[in-house]
Amino acid sequence: MTTVLIADDQPLQRLGYRMLLESQDDMTVLGEAGNGAEAVRMTAELHPDVVLMDIRMPGLDGIEATHRVTATGNRTRVLILTTFDLDEYAYAGLRAGASGFLVKDAQPEELLSGIRAVATGDAVVAPALTRRLLDAYVHFLPTPSEGGASDPGPDPRLAPLTDREREILTVIGRGWTNTEIATRLHLAESTVKTHISRILAKTGSRDRIQAVILAYETKLVP
Repeated sequence: MTTVLIADDQPLQRLGYRMLLESQDDMTVLGEAGNGAEAVRMTAELHPDVVLMDIRMPGLDGIEATHRVTATGNRTRVLILTTFDLDEYAYAGLRAGASGFLVKDAQPEELLSGIRAVATGDAVVAPALTRRLLDAYVHFLPTPSEGGASDPGPDPRLAPLTDREREILTVIGRGWTNTEIATRLHLAESTVKTHISRILAKTGSRDRIQAVILAYETKLVP
């Protein structure tokens, strides 16, 4: 059973989420929070599997609430919900430790599958936001001049990876799915999953989204 905490400052929005989630045999709603501070407090008390987190809330916003929830190191994962005009916050939300990012007008099936994916340790980003997120992320990377004139050399976070694992981390950073990786690199999909698990473990990445960020930070993806 996947347990969920709903954090949104709109009562009708929370009601809609609750009705959808509780219509599922494998989900239960532990509680509702109307602001970020309340979401952090209730997460510490209830230990949900997933927090469905709105970005715009009074007082403590969803970004800072996400950071505080994930900083505890417990098993709770955060799935952020936003609207298209807020996708400039995607980078901040994912860097804060969120495991997923969906738009509020996502289809019910997409929201439910997103919650299930996040609960099992996977990560999800709305397809409509993925390319825009990765494009926007480039602007947060330092330019060569910011780090000094000399090249610092290979990033030490990549040192434990084999050549194949670096290759797979690179295409993960380009947004390839497991099926695409398996097809284009001529691997079994189970082998791809094994490689990804090893990449996450060796680099200390929380999930696939953090691996994407790592691929950009280490310049595997130009």
